[in-house]
This record gives sequence, structure tokens and C-alpha cells, in this order.
Amino acid sequence: MNKSELIDAMAESADISKAAAGRALDGLVEAVTQAMKQGDTVSLIGFGSFMVRRREARTGRNPQTGEQIQIKASNTPSFKAGKALKDAVN
Repeated sequence: MNKSELIDAMAESADISKAAAGRALDGLVEAVTQAMKQGDTVSLIGFGSFMVRRREARTGRNPQTGEQIQIKASNTPSFKAGKALKDAVN
């Protein structure tokens, strides 16, 4: 499912226009992004949690040359599915 298909499904499910569903989806994405930029966790009970995880610096290998390289520490967005979502998928 891509973004336009998701907007169509949201519009049909909520009985709203596709334009309104598109704005709602864009608003959700923006709100989650801003919260994660600030280091907050966004929890949607039953669906899951969006969070930022810290990856420490480590040594890796260049796959072309085999030489060792240093990989910098970074923050990575993460999603942990909630129980209701897990149950719905299984």
C-alpha cells in the first residue's frame, strides 16, 4: 500500500474527502517527526510506538575493499508494534 492508497482507505473509512484525509495523514507524519526530533516517544495504544534509538560508534568493513572503517554513532527511528497489531497480523 502506498501513500495515495492509504489516503483513499482513510477517506473511505472515516467518511471524509480525500483532500481532508491527505491533510490528516500529512499532519500525523509531521507531528510524529517533530516529536521524534525532540527525542520523545509517540505511543498509539494497540498500534505501536515510534521512538528514537541510539546506535553507538562501531568498526565495520568496506565490502568492496575489505578495509576496516569507523562508523559514526547515530540516532535511528524505530517502531515497535503493539499487541493488537501483532495479533491482527498473526
